Amino acid sequence: MSTEYEVIVVGGGIAGFTAGLASARLGRSTLVLTGDALGGHLISIEKVEGYPGFPEGVPGYDLCPIAQEQAAEAGAEVQMAAVGAIEQSGAAWKVATPGGALTAPALIVASGTALKTLAIPGEADLRGKGVSHCASCDAPLLKGQSVVVVGGGDSAMQEALTLAEHVADVVIVHRGDSLAGQATFRDRIAASANVTLRGNSEVVEILGEGSVAGVRVRDAAGATADLEAAGVFVYIGLKPNTAFLDGCVELAPSGRVPTDAEMRTRSPGLLAAGTVREQAR
Repeated sequence: MSTEYEVIVVGGGIAGFTAGLASARLGRSTLVLTGDALGGHLISIEKVEGYPGFPEGVPGYDLCPIAQEQAAEAGAEVQMAAVGAIEQSGAAWKVATPGGALTAPALIVASGTALKTLAIPGEADLRGKGVSHCASCDAPLLKGQSVVVVGGGDSAMQEALTLAEHVADVVIVHRGDSLAGQATFRDRIAASANVTLRGNSEVVEILGEGSVAGVRVRDAAGATADLEAAGVFVYIGLKPNTAFLDGCVELAPSGRVPTDAEMRTRSPGLLAAGTVREQAR
């Protein structure tokens, strides 16, 4: 197995496989390091809408394998290996993995993001016991019950709509007074008979012993109330996966990797793509 490539891509989501596909089609020896799991957030999305070529939408768990297959057919090598750290080594980049060090003169960071957590009592203890980040995975298990979705953006609305097809009712708890994001999702939420918004509120505790039984909600005036719920789905934003870049590149205030319009960082040979990237001003 080779340890030297012309291009190494860090990330097994749609951005990573797109970069790997483009690189391989240009004839570059290319390696895509996916980490422990393929697909990133796509794997848990029931339907990706607005994606070119799929007018009816496409499940994320289908889209990513399609991209992986295309990249592999073009000649990209794919390894399910996590990246421990990277460092510049002369004119090349050295990538540490459990299987040993790999090098390439060009490194594309497409490591994506992780879902933020609420960091409130009950969340960690009940994760996997009613606290979830995957509506398509867990909605069928909650058929006929009440659930809470925390957040007010596209992800929260999309997951609420997925849940609404299975559960009795969905309460969206959002700090703002109205939902943000795509008008398409807002319109569907408004038309859904079993989805309601509890605005200007936040979840301050997840209740239950052994499994989720409800949430404690605080409104803008400071008043609290308990809501019964068998599941809590948290979609309050994303944090970039950049810990392995420590010292290699100066990050933006958001924690993302700043690049120019051609995806280049200030470090020669280091590029970034996808949700981990932010265009420098």
